[in-house]
Amino acid sequence: MAEKMTIGVLALQGAFAEHEAMLKELAADYREIRQRKDLTDDLDGIIIPGGESTVQGKLLHDLGLFEPLRQKIIQGLPVMATCAGLILLAEEVSNDKPLLATLPVRVRRNAYGRQLGSFAADGAVAGIGDYPLRFIRAPYIEACLDTEVQVLNETAGHITAVQYHNQLAMAFHPELTHDLRIHAYFLEIAAKRKKLALGA
Repeated sequence: MAEKMTIGVLALQGAFAEHEAMLKELAADYREIRQRKDLTDDLDGIIIPGGESTVQGKLLHDLGLFEPLRQKIIQGLPVMATCAGLILLAEEVSNDKPLLATLPVRVRRNAYGRQLGSFAADGAVAGIGDYPLRFIRAPYIEACLDTEVQVLNETAGHITAVQYHNQLAMAFHPELTHDLRIHAYFLEIAAKRKKLALGA
């Protein structure tokens, strides 16, 4: 990549260190987002990791990050969300209250139940190819609420990855594999937006 990218990684709770390791391998700078002052205008994108969506939502409110983050995403800041991050972005959560509500999908939390609470599969991700999928007490997407939502993966009959403009969200954990391609794709999304913003 010709230009260095700076990606914010929401580091309030969950598996953020694994995302940071992948960004480092891809030669992208990152900044941990832990308080309001970390969420600056120079960020080229943000990653919302897996973890516990209810806890992350509460911490975002408590730290004054919730509305500033929501507005940045609405205004076009590229965001990649995994597992709990997908729940945070969803406009509708069928078995809970929505949180950031920027992504027009309906999600079900802990959708696979105890028997399939955590499992591995291989599947095709649109634009990426075959990819190792790692699910941990994962949600899935019950419905897309806008025709512009692109379905990137379906596993076991359920939608598990989508893209909607600047928002890339998945129920599985690419950061728990050794495959950098999804993170690289997100950096491409961020780079394209940066060029547009600079008038290139």
